[in-house]
Amino acid sequence: MQKDSDFELFRDNYQRFLSEHVAPFYETWEEQGLIPRELWHKLGDNGFLCVDVPEEYGGFGAPIHYSQMLVQETAKAGFTALAVGIGGQSELVSPYIQNIGSEEQKQYWLPKMVSGEVVTAIAMTEANAGSDLQSIRTQAILGGDHYVVDGSKTFISNGHHADLIVLVAKTDPQARAKGISILLVDAHLDGVKKGRGLKKIGLHAQDTAELFFDQVHVPKSQLLGQEGHGFSYLMQELPRERLSISLMALGAIQGAIDITKEYVLERKAFGQALSQFQNTRFVLAQAQIKALAAEAFVERCKDLYSKDVLSVTEVAALKCFITDIQCEVIDQLLQLFGGYGYMQEYPISRFFVDARVQKIYGGTNEIMKEIVARELLGK
Repeated sequence: MQKDSDFELFRDNYQRFLSEHVAPFYETWEEQGLIPRELWHKLGDNGFLCVDVPEEYGGFGAPIHYSQMLVQETAKAGFTALAVGIGGQSELVSPYIQNIGSEEQKQYWLPKMVSGEVVTAIAMTEANAGSDLQSIRTQAILGGDHYVVDGSKTFISNGHHADLIVLVAKTDPQARAKGISILLVDAHLDGVKKGRGLKKIGLHAQDTAELFFDQVHVPKSQLLGQEGHGFSYLMQELPRERLSISLMALGAIQGAIDITKEYVLERKAFGQALSQFQNTRFVLAQAQIKALAAEAFVERCKDLYSKDVLSVTEVAALKCFITDIQCEVIDQLLQLFGGYGYMQEYPISRFFVDARVQKIYGGTNEIMKEIVARELLGK
């Protein structure tokens, strides 16, 4: 297949950006527990946010695989916490506004998202409602020309820096799925409060926070799509979210293989390089075989998505398969580092702790299996 020179140039530019603006500072951000807000401006200034947004809304109108590459390359470089942030902006929130938003909403929000002036978060999860979104309690009750929002959300990526919150709420508290709507909430409105940054076992630099809404008045014009259609919109946009998670997983697998290969070629034991031991060779070979299989599955789903025929079931299967593989492969690779693999100064340890959540967010892998089983066996 002939290489796309424009795409390869774009990839090279982004890899250079990561080397210059992320790599030298990333360990400090991990220690501080937050990627600085200034990086979002740099990403926007260099054209690395929401690149598939049409030109009339301030974007480049680039093919979607340009945007997907950014997520994968960020994770491959070992910066999964940043990949989650970029993915939240470009792969989650942007499609909701592009595909469902009104012309006024697109004109107002999308250019600011492309430039990095606005950082976005999508707020679904609550303390008592994770994968079961129909059980959310946050309410948005219409009164005149605005909704009054009350409730809270947790585990919200980009929550601390967020200027725009795509909020999933109940506009009809008595209904389940049919009572759910989505609002575009300006995070600077009175009554919006950002809680503490949540401490996690991995993704330490990722901005994850609790959000609280106390009598927040959101203009009716900021309803996304139609009232009561929120659950169907979520189902419509989930394939891109789960594909993005899968791209992060693939990138992390590839990155972990790369740094392990370098280590075993240099590290010696019993008078020879670790790369000469059969166990080392087999572990790396098996990791590469699984990476190639995972990549083929990802490419298939990317192709289906580009043709608008990627099913919820197929992307659920991909997300489950590749995140399971990610955790398994990285665990086996870390073992090759011996005690050094358990030290934070070795990047393989970050790949290890950052991988675990991939099996949880975007719908747990148990839910993914249930989705696949329903198509196979019925309800």
